[in-house]
Amino acid sequence: MIEVLLMGFLLGMRHAMESDHVAAVASLVTKSPSMRESIRLGSVWGMGHTLTLFAFGSAVMLLDQMIPEHMALMLEFTVGIMLVALGIDVMRRFIQERMHIHVHRHADGSRHIHFHSHADKALHADNSHEHLHAGRFPMRALLVGIMHGMAGSAALIVLTLQSVHSFATGMIYIALFGAGSIAGMAALSAVIMLPLQQSANRFSALHHYLQLGIGSATLCLGISIMYDIAKSSQFI
Repeated sequence: MIEVLLMGFLLGMRHAMESDHVAAVASLVTKSPSMRESIRLGSVWGMGHTLTLFAFGSAVMLLDQMIPEHMALMLEFTVGIMLVALGIDVMRRFIQERMHIHVHRHADGSRHIHFHSHADKALHADNSHEHLHAGRFPMRALLVGIMHGMAGSAALIVLTLQSVHSFATGMIYIALFGAGSIAGMAALSAVIMLPLQQSANRFSALHHYLQLGIGSATLCLGISIMYDIAKSSQFI
């Protein structure tokens, strides 16, 4: 049984590395102001993921009923929608941060609007762009983790029911799985944040294009998930 519980922790770490999880957390990390905050975002994502697994897992083991397949597909489709929204949000911020609007007044009193980009210049010292403030609880990361937990709960629960024979052991298994996902996503968030942080300090243009790449990949992955589920469900 110890081997099964240890496997739960390791599977949790591996589960955190799935493409949709990585894309979602990468999109969240693009708003992070520091490495510490990025690690906190990943950890909170894991907390939300684990809370949902506890809720679904306990309900399934107590009621001895599996999640209907159509509901599992619907939840996965919702994850696709969420990824599209996260990708669009990152790309929206990319456009806003590269293009600025300034109102200029000339000596004769006339005024006009001027658009220009800071892609190749240092960031403003008084930058007022949207970002996360350290100390504020990252509710978005928690909600994204909860949504991912709901979508991925079916496969985990099947594995749990096949591996354990008591409710208490099942809960311990899910707790260790959750701990693994928290640790894995916290580490992954730090890895994602490292190039973003370095490029922000030295290469402003590269920093913006890294954000664009993350947003585009997240958007495309969300669309792909939605398409595959719709196709398998014979909607298209």
